[in-house]
Amino acid sequence: MDIMDYEQESFEREQALEHVSSALPAATYNLTRILLAASATRCVFVPIRGMQYLAVIDQEEIIFVDSQYKRWVEVAWRGFKPQAREALDAPVAYQAVFYTPNGNDTQRRLRGEFHSALELLATRRRPTATAHILPLPRKDG
Repeated sequence: MDIMDYEQESFEREQALEHVSSALPAATYNLTRILLAASATRCVFVPIRGMQYLAVIDQEEIIFVDSQYKRWVEVAWRGFKPQAREALDAPVAYQAVFYTPNGNDTQRRLRGEFHSALELLATRRRPTATAHILPLPRKDG
């Protein structure tokens, strides 16, 4: 059993039952990085209300915890490879790790629900600094 501490929360996980290669849409991956960069605690807690789950984003992985079993990780997304994509709008490869027998079913539901929860969280986030417009030199061809 592995125990992870996130500032004021602790989560546990059993032995992994399955590893599956997958890809996260660029919009979702990029939004996780934006929210993480704005976090003062080096992690972001994302409630996924439609599924009654909590996602926790850190530099290494994203874990998903069912609200009924608040401390036990059911699914983890890890090993993100953003450097392998050819464009910023291309999907990002990762490994999905399932710690429960129904992890694969949960994974299917998470794909849509997680992005919606990220968007909602992003709309509620206050800007941390003022914006600046950078002039770009024109290319005369």
